[in-house]
Amino acid sequence: MRRSRTCGVGPDLRAGRSGTHIRTGRPEVGPYLAGFIVTLGLSLGSAAEPVALAGRAMGTTWSAKWISPAVPLDAAVVEQRISARLEELENRFSTYRAGSELSRFNVSRGTAWFPVSPELARVATEARAISDLAGGAFDLTVDPLVRLWGFGPAGRERALPSPAAITATRARVGWRQLEARLTPSALRRTRVGVTADFSSIAKGFATDALSAMLAELGAADHLVQVGGDLRACGRDGAGVPWRAGVEAPTGEPSRVAVVVSLRAQALSTSGDYRNHFIHDGRRYSHLIDPRTGWPAAGRLAAVSVVHASCAASSAWATALFVLGPEEGFALAKRLGLACVFFVRDPTGPGYTRRATPEFESLSP
Repeated sequence: MRRSRTCGVGPDLRAGRSGTHIRTGRPEVGPYLAGFIVTLGLSLGSAAEPVALAGRAMGTTWSAKWISPAVPLDAAVVEQRISARLEELENRFSTYRAGSELSRFNVSRGTAWFPVSPELARVATEARAISDLAGGAFDLTVDPLVRLWGFGPAGRERALPSPAAITATRARVGWRQLEARLTPSALRRTRVGVTADFSSIAKGFATDALSAMLAELGAADHLVQVGGDLRACGRDGAGVPWRAGVEAPTGEPSRVAVVVSLRAQALSTSGDYRNHFIHDGRRYSHLIDPRTGWPAAGRLAAVSVVHASCAASSAWATALFVLGPEEGFALAKRLGLACVFFVRDPTGPGYTRRATPEFESLSP
């Protein structure tokens, strides 16, 4: 049986031909993308059981599985490395830690360049490219609106924000108002009061980072997950691609709607059916449309995206959800994105599923 020995992350996060955060505990990077991914068991006749680890970080859970290489890895050492790497990334991206790089940028004054780590600048650069393609539906500067609607560190007030407050807050939001520089690495706001929230891409980036770490350690065949964002590399113990199931967007745990085979690919889902609140009979999701200042609304329940990069699959899942079932699906088709949309039926509790050809080709 031939094993894959490399599992690189695609350098371009903007689109590709190549869901889903488990809402457990207090988020430290930011609000969760609602939805679930179910990692499925090995195929029948499996020749090797994976080594498995799990823990908590970034306000959620993480897990890692790998097929033991010829020279086995010390699981205790791997666990220490994973925990240290996730702690490092949380200290970069968290809006819940006052001392994180991002929090220090957010409370800084003025519009001068603010030195940050190369990773933070790189992710901001990649996010800006996706914002451009998505027409501003994906926007790191949505942070003031996230806080206004009660999905940030301070929590939610009983009353809804007023239209005047939404309009005033929107003035501090706009993806073009956050600039990134790679050399030397730094961020800059072009308007005083602009702040950023990387939660729609940070856990995906962390998942990519853990995948790269396992590959460097010699575990070419692995599956890693942070909060629901998932990335697979190589094959499972039966010598076939790893499989993952996307849960149905009904709120019923472990009800799988679709299964995909991942070949050095990542899977993420964004939806409104878990992380939301109800006010006067209306659902308000944590997924804020930065173009309007209001939570994204409509019949769309969830979007799942498969991509070569987990940072990209996570960001695109958010962007496509905000765009909605028509505009979002049209953009996904134009860019060749592998994704599936779950749209609620207007007259009942069910939903319809609409997938791009690139997603359909991933069926086991």
